[in-house]
Amino acid sequence: MLDGVKTFELKKIPDERGFFCEIFRQDWKEILGDEWIAQANLSYSYPNIVRAWHRHLRGQTDYFIVVKGAMKICAYDDKTKELDEIVASEHKLQIVRIPGHYWHGTKTIGNNPSLTIYFVSKLYNYKNPDEERRPWNDKNIIPESLNGKKDDPRVGKPWDWFYPPHK
Repeated sequence: MLDGVKTFELKKIPDERGFFCEIFRQDWKEILGDEWIAQANLSYSYPNIVRAWHRHLRGQTDYFIVVKGAMKICAYDDKTKELDEIVASEHKLQIVRIPGHYWHGTKTIGNNPSLTIYFVSKLYNYKNPDEERRPWNDKNIIPESLNGKKDDPRVGKPWDWFYPPHK
């Protein structure tokens, strides 16, 4: 994983009514370190919708939790040309931590919409947003490694959010 990109599996406690799950605790230092949450957001996306690429250069960190559907979450480092791809879904509840200085984005995968709660470590500034953007299909995002592997067939080519998940 890129430095600072982490996943943290959440614990579901099921009973006859359904389940209970803590989704954030201030004492979860292994995922939060010394950060804390400044804002919580909710995002609903239709199948095959890509929301990419953007980054934050003033120290923001994003924490994604996909609570319905499934989503591909990617982070890309311009300097090292490394790309991390994480699939998160309602079936494996986890926090996906993305330091904001990496280009990052998401794609809803599967046949159903996704519902994502995401937390950020800095408040959104409406007058001076901490956000830099690139097109979702930017041909300059060419990973030299994917999840630490150099032999993936997607390496060395412009990133394709719609690359088929089969051979």
